Amino acid sequence: MPVIAVTRERRAGETRVAVTPETAKKLTGSGFSIVVERGAGEAASYADAEYEAAGASLAAGPAEAISGADIVLKVRAPVDEEVAALKPGALVVGQLNPHQEKDALQALAAKGATAFAMEFVPRITRAQVMDVLSSQANLAGYRAVIEAAAAYGKVLPMMMTAAGTVAPAKVFVMGAGVAGLQAIATARRLGSVVTATDVRPAAKEQVESLGAKFVAVEDEEFRQAETAAGYAKEMSAEYQAKQAALVAEHIRKQDIVITTALIPGRPAPRLVTAEHVASMRAGSVIVDLAVEQGGNVEGVTVGEISRTDNGVTIVGLANLPGRVAADASALYARNLFAFAGLLLDKEGALAPDYEDEILKAALVARDGGIVHPALQ
Repeated sequence: MPVIAVTRERRAGETRVAVTPETAKKLTGSGFSIVVERGAGEAASYADAEYEAAGASLAAGPAEAISGADIVLKVRAPVDEEVAALKPGALVVGQLNPHQEKDALQALAAKGATAFAMEFVPRITRAQVMDVLSSQANLAGYRAVIEAAAAYGKVLPMMMTAAGTVAPAKVFVMGAGVAGLQAIATARRLGSVVTATDVRPAAKEQVESLGAKFVAVEDEEFRQAETAAGYAKEMSAEYQAKQAALVAEHIRKQDIVITTALIPGRPAPRLVTAEHVASMRAGSVIVDLAVEQGGNVEGVTVGEISRTDNGVTIVGLANLPGRVAADASALYARNLFAFAGLLLDKEGALAPDYEDEILKAALVARDGGIVHPALQ
């Protein structure tokens, strides 16, 4: 029976856990033996007793949990003491952030571990249930609006009272991917007037379906700005200048701006400049969801909420899914449960098929080396 180890996350600010009592029970029923480090789920409000009730064994520390494990499930890449405890050939699965945390990946390879990065799971129909980027970005978009509301010194919805009417907040979401669409939906539910922009023409319909207004220079070039595969085309310098002028004028009028643009393996694109920030009213708020990859906003600082000289609050909090750790863990653990099923053969033995398109895409280290083409 393959043994899965789950440890407490040790990277700063990480509150999620890779396996919840719900998925521990499912994994046990699927033929795995589960060992959970004591306190692993505590920051996400999952008690040790719940894991025991789900059929898991408890270990006193990371080394005890990992040393006999065939598979180690993580939220983030393991730290040195966890890597040191791995047995040769162990499988490590998690959000390994391979483009940025290269030292951790090299350490796993040097230990002889086989490592899978969940960020690299392909976005195909069969793998939708394993899509950690979507499950976590969805919660990040929600939490971004909550953080914005907390930092904003006014209410978000319109309120009509005997003492007068309070105007609704104007919220502008930059980027209409999974996080952006959830931010739009959440801001709308809270009563804001919401606008959004994206480089993909197809995003317009999605934005408008949520009750928000789409902001873009909608000329013929824009209408042709998407490939048959659904990717954005490079826009002309003339178009970029027109779009930049439109966005600059729009940002100036907003109460809250939420930026969500990320490019895998590259620094986040700069969407909001110092000039944009300087044009905003005192009391306005900007939330940067891309802060851990350099940020979309000029002047943002990882892990900090800062205030500019003209009174604009810039929220650079990292790991927003970790601020709703119970739900984030529940969704992530279900992603991992689905992925773990691919590691077994029909008889229930640990036998990953490395030619399976999902495993092949997610595999980053094997046989002592880094094997993913994007990391060569």
